[in-house]
Amino acid sequence: MPQLDFATFPPQLVWLVITFVILYVLMAKLALPKVGGIIAARREKIDGDLEKAGALKAEAEAVLTAYERALAEARQSAQATLKATTDKLAAAAAERQKVVSDRLAADTAAAEKRIADARTAALSNLKGVASDVARAAVGRLVGETIDDARIGAAIDRAAAERG
Repeated sequence: MPQLDFATFPPQLVWLVITFVILYVLMAKLALPKVGGIIAARREKIDGDLEKAGALKAEAEAVLTAYERALAEARQSAQATLKATTDKLAAAAAERQKVVSDRLAADTAAAEKRIADARTAALSNLKGVASDVARAAVGRLVGETIDDARIGAAIDRAAAERG
């Protein structure tokens, strides 16, 4: 193997140094600046993207805060509208109930008056009917006619004993 021959070591070392220097110069002058520029451009792009993301996050938080505030205001408005509507409906219902209650009270009073009048009329007619029935019954049973005063007195006594 020629690489291991000690006689060829010095020329190999010279070519090694020459090759190393040429590669070093090429890397330092051409390749590394391009790579450094690409890295710097990527770093700038990443930093820009991070700044944009931070700005968008702040904007999103502001929008979320505004949305939550608007939602809370809408809920308060809805609650106020619901309360006002409920109060208005309750007042209307109370008014209708009062009107119906007054009408029912008037109808009840009128019905009670009609019942009392009918009762009075029935009782007054009852005395007359009782008088006629008693006169007819005594006339058939006894064969005599009884005067109205005696029949009235008997009916009054019978009513007093019952009532």
